[in-house]
Amino acid sequence: MPEQSSPAPELADLIGSAVLSSPADAIIATDREGIIRFWNPGAERIFGFGRAEAVDRSLDLVIPERLRAAHWRGYEQVMRTGVSRYGDGDLLSVPGLTKSGARISVEFTIVPVVDADGRVAGMAAIMRDVTAKYEELKALRRKLAGASESKPNDA
Repeated sequence: MPEQSSPAPELADLIGSAVLSSPADAIIATDREGIIRFWNPGAERIFGFGRAEAVDRSLDLVIPERLRAAHWRGYEQVMRTGVSRYGDGDLLSVPGLTKSGARISVEFTIVPVVDADGRVAGMAAIMRDVTAKYEELKALRRKLAGASESKPNDA
């Protein structure tokens, strides 16, 4: 298989700009303290907060209250050590919170943002709303559980 070359810098900039401004997926970046510094159109669409409502606010904006303590323990550890158990492209699934207060299911990957000195300066997350898929799976599991409960035992 031929080696894949890197795109020309101009093309890389165009791709980066297109991805960051896309409404398809939420892209959120935070600083070391977990303050939102970047919020793209996808984040607006998925979470319902406009850019001006989200930037300069805590990431708590989209994290359900019962999950915040665990989130911040992990976040602070990554900021301290520079290592995340989820930093190798693992897909995470968690509940999220919208502007209306609705809970949604999101899948995402994280990318550490590293400064010129090699220190972790923050995190970026690429997120997708998978609420419909999650609800379909739950309904299917309930249906399967009901079918197996009503099936007579073979003796």
